[in-house]
Amino acid sequence: MLGSGFIGRFYADSIQGYRSQDKIVSIYSRREESASKFAKDYNVPFYTIDMEAAIARPEVDMVCISLPNNLHEAAVMLCCKHKKAVIITKPLGRNAAEAARMVNAVEAAGIFNGYLEDLVYTPKFIKAQESVRNGALGRILWAKSRETHPGPHSEWFWDIEQAGGGCILDLGCHCIEITRSYIGKDILPVEVMCWADTQVKPIDAEDHAIGLVKYENGAIGQFEVSWTFRGGLDLRDEVMGTEGTIWINSFLRTGFDMFTTGNGGDYIAEKAESNTGWLFPVGDDLNELGYNHMFMDMFNAMEKNEKPKETFYDGYVVNSIIDACYRSMKSKLWEPVKLDIWRGKTGVSKDSHLVEYDKDHYLVKEEMTHYGAKKTIVKHKQTGKISEIESK
Repeated sequence: MLGSGFIGRFYADSIQGYRSQDKIVSIYSRREESASKFAKDYNVPFYTIDMEAAIARPEVDMVCISLPNNLHEAAVMLCCKHKKAVIITKPLGRNAAEAARMVNAVEAAGIFNGYLEDLVYTPKFIKAQESVRNGALGRILWAKSRETHPGPHSEWFWDIEQAGGGCILDLGCHCIEITRSYIGKDILPVEVMCWADTQVKPIDAEDHAIGLVKYENGAIGQFEVSWTFRGGLDLRDEVMGTEGTIWINSFLRTGFDMFTTGNGGDYIAEKAESNTGWLFPVGDDLNELGYNHMFMDMFNAMEKNEKPKETFYDGYVVNSIIDACYRSMKSKLWEPVKLDIWRGKTGVSKDSHLVEYDKDHYLVKEEMTHYGAKKTIVKHKQTGKISEIESK
């Protein structure tokens, strides 16, 4: 484990607690006291402030990178040097150029690589995506994801040089991969329109943003992200298709409501702002945030010599979309997504959306009225005239 902070401890709880067969054997931290404390808390036999020493140990099969964004590339290159399988927290890089170098390096080294995008492993997402893949929603037209909260835990997130960006990079990477997964990861993202601003925090990066990602097949991905939202962690997805809709509320409304005066109050849920009044606890943070399913996929894939659901390549695509977001934020225009590495489909036009009613008409809408009559609206194929057919 590289990194002994907030996310490293979340990862450790899942790694050593879910499959009950995986052990952290080496911990690196930038601060010795933090490394020592982590080693004690998780029964790790070796700790160090020398990153390469942690990676190079012979008992290490896989390296988990849970470090600040500006340290990702150096850590990945050491994994390549020592031929260690590597999994990395999001975002892959601070920008697409960094991400591309990491993709090329792990593939040239021939090592297993996984991208730890936990929110595409949540139980609700897995179930929803299965429904989408099975055609329950028909052709996906629009997918929206929202992540907002009062801001990240560690100081480096607020430093644009270390982090590489603000809430778009921190939270938008989640939302972009969620919506991309619903639309289809093999569908080319074409261009982006993004608004972002620094509304509250005294920082150089954006703390609030809204973006649209247009895909080659005509689908739209939408994200809403903020470090200024008050009230806790809000995770929501919406997916709309020609045959249906999915709404998911993953965290802020959990189906578990509790009122307390605060006497004897304790941890409620990640980024909860209070432990008094009406609260919305989470039954199992690790499971609800996708960590358990994510690490199971990573470890099982490595053991079977297969690719996991999320690889460094996926992280690169997300970084490329985010780069376009930052260009759009400045230009106030639609900006193209620049992908030097693309392994999906190309030349995909909008799927045919015209449904034939009969040989002369396309169907516009069909419904049953409140008074029992069936109403059908059609469009003539040749003249374009819209007409209505009503029958008992």
